[in-house]
Amino acid sequence: MVHTKVVIIGSGPAAHTAAIYLSRAELKPVLYEGMLANGTAAGGQLTTTTDVENFPGFPDGINGSELMDAMRKQSIRFGTEVITETISRIDLSQKPFKLWTEWNDGPDNQPAHTADAVIIATGANARRLNLPGEEVYWQNGISACAVCDGAVPIFRNKPLYVIGGGDSAAEEAMFLAKYGSNVTVLVRRDKLRASKAMANRLLAHPKVNVRFNSVATEVLGEQKKNGLMTHLRVKDTVTGEEEVVDANGLFYAVGHDPATALIKGQIDVDEDGYIATVAGTSVTSREGVFACGDVQDKRYRQAITSAGSGCIAALEAERFIAENETNGELPAAHANPAL
Repeated sequence: MVHTKVVIIGSGPAAHTAAIYLSRAELKPVLYEGMLANGTAAGGQLTTTTDVENFPGFPDGINGSELMDAMRKQSIRFGTEVITETISRIDLSQKPFKLWTEWNDGPDNQPAHTADAVIIATGANARRLNLPGEEVYWQNGISACAVCDGAVPIFRNKPLYVIGGGDSAAEEAMFLAKYGSNVTVLVRRDKLRASKAMANRLLAHPKVNVRFNSVATEVLGEQKKNGLMTHLRVKDTVTGEEEVVDANGLFYAVGHDPATALIKGQIDVDEDGYIATVAGTSVTSREGVFACGDVQDKRYRQAITSAGSGCIAALEAERFIAENETNGELPAAHANPAL
């Protein structure tokens, strides 16, 4: 069993930004990046993104996996210990907090790690529909983030489709209309779930067509390595009729699932399951536990906003450690941590 001042759970921009700040503050953080935690490779959702064109500092864009590799190297350079194991259980009932990994999570096993503070940066995964052809054309025509991917060349002046009927689907469709030749929104039911104002804006948009009682049933495209999506099979749920339509992009707007199973029942979450934090901070309902990135941000879900929240979490964790060392609740590690 090892004790560390701060443990970070996660592997995306939020986790590594927190690690960079904490390691530069000489707090020697440990980051558990996971081994396919929540079904996602270390690095998070960006590892499934090909071209990232909206992260500052890369005028020509950068591959998502390359961006996360660079962040990981920077964390390690400043002294973060990165462990490629998945945290399977955590006890936040008392300090120090206790963490178990998949390798030692037996009923009688001691925790693998203890920590004075924990940063949760486990992210959220976009819901997929598991359509035939989805795996083949994921990130080669299919995306779950219009803001992330909508402006890339393969979608420009092309027919695009959005699946969903809520505010997120409406926002994504209107954003995509700036780039595609036209945008069609497929709504399973006979009405939109979006707010009245958003629904009115969507229905009035000159480049957007809403198809009610419609679902996608198959994604079709080029039959070659890294081939692109070219068509979509659409079914009318009332008549049962199907047709194949031209479609060079398909965007899912059917929600995300925050990776919060680890802290269920120990930290407050909101009505959608995201970790609840004090507005403008990373502070959770449990003293000494901080949350950042997509696991607590259901609105923006961007690499840059995740990185920013990781910075906030690191600074607040550092302050927490310093204050508790001063009042004697934690053993002093250093008198003046460097920023």
